[in-house]
Amino acid sequence: MWRSGFIAEALVRQAGRPTLDTSGAHHTGTLTAADLAAWSATYETPATYDWNGWTVCKPGPWSQGPVLLQQLALLPPELPPQGSADYVHLLVENCKLAMADREAWYGDAAGVPLDDLLSDAYNTDRRALVGERASHELRPGSPGGRTPRLCAHARVAATAQEGSAAPGTGEPTVAKSPASPVPGEPEVGDDGATRGDTCHLDVVDRWGNMVSATPSGGWLQSNPVVPELGFPLGTRLQMTWLEEGLPNSLTPGRRPRTTLTPSIALREGVPVMAFGTPGGDQQDQWQLHFLLAVALRSRVRGGLDLQGAIDAPNWHNDSFPGSFYPRGMRPGSVTVESRTDPAVVEELRRRGHRVTVGGPWSEGRLCAVARDPETGVLSAAANPRGMQGYAVGR
Repeated sequence: MWRSGFIAEALVRQAGRPTLDTSGAHHTGTLTAADLAAWSATYETPATYDWNGWTVCKPGPWSQGPVLLQQLALLPPELPPQGSADYVHLLVENCKLAMADREAWYGDAAGVPLDDLLSDAYNTDRRALVGERASHELRPGSPGGRTPRLCAHARVAATAQEGSAAPGTGEPTVAKSPASPVPGEPEVGDDGATRGDTCHLDVVDRWGNMVSATPSGGWLQSNPVVPELGFPLGTRLQMTWLEEGLPNSLTPGRRPRTTLTPSIALREGVPVMAFGTPGGDQQDQWQLHFLLAVALRSRVRGGLDLQGAIDAPNWHNDSFPGSFYPRGMRPGSVTVESRTDPAVVEELRRRGHRVTVGGPWSEGRLCAVARDPETGVLSAAANPRGMQGYAVGR
């Protein structure tokens, strides 16, 4: 029992050891034996959204999971051709709106108006904000007539010009230089070097039981290991704000609003697919592109075309404050793989997107499993980027 006994004692001792942090000084933690003894895991009803015959299940708004659901809610009835400039532009602009709502409304320290955020009426109004040009603004909405409140950092980051030295701006989680000391999510360099420890796994059995999980937070490269136990304490509390009165303010007994966001999708109430990815703020961008590719493509070999959807050229944007220190933001940014059609890149730039062309296999860390409820066929696929992922069966 880790909440008491020798494991708990070692965790409390570690919290009491002065440790060097990003302030440049050594500080002790605040974890106590009573904290551990009073905590227990719970079962929660997932946040869900129905789209095009699919029911997508995500963790609640203490994660960023509902961002994927809101991006589905923002989609118009008819989508542009997949991979076209119209298609990428639409998804990028919708993502900016959903992420702005994440900044204003998500967290565990206050009630989140999730029903309003996912409602048809609210997203119909939000959809009208998407124009022909790329937005460089952070535009949270007013679900149920409520007034959005952004933290001071987000307000500064949103008003700073790209390339300025305004306080509070910094590097986005993924789009940073190779020499950056800022820990982030898994990243594969040209030399094969990696950093970051988030992983994702999906499991399905012959009876249709499914698990989707994204463990992360105890990063060996940035957090001291508990000597007696061989693993570090978690690092996710960094995602809270010290400013009071926000949904994600540091609050006793409340969770930080994490980026971790595994997914399960159902058809007619039956679990069909589990999927997810490492990648910080990019997780629910890459997952949306994957889900749409699966839902809109033909089937292969008696099952869903999971590998084709994972392999398709992917992209992300950083037009919102990042979840990791220093919580940078690049208004109007889009980073695409070089396999993207050059004509699409040029058209995105014409529309005002600040496009960075990355490596041919640089965007996404997805993996997925599926079970066809009619045939019982099991399928799995894994990300080829960086040779990090594996799909196995028995």
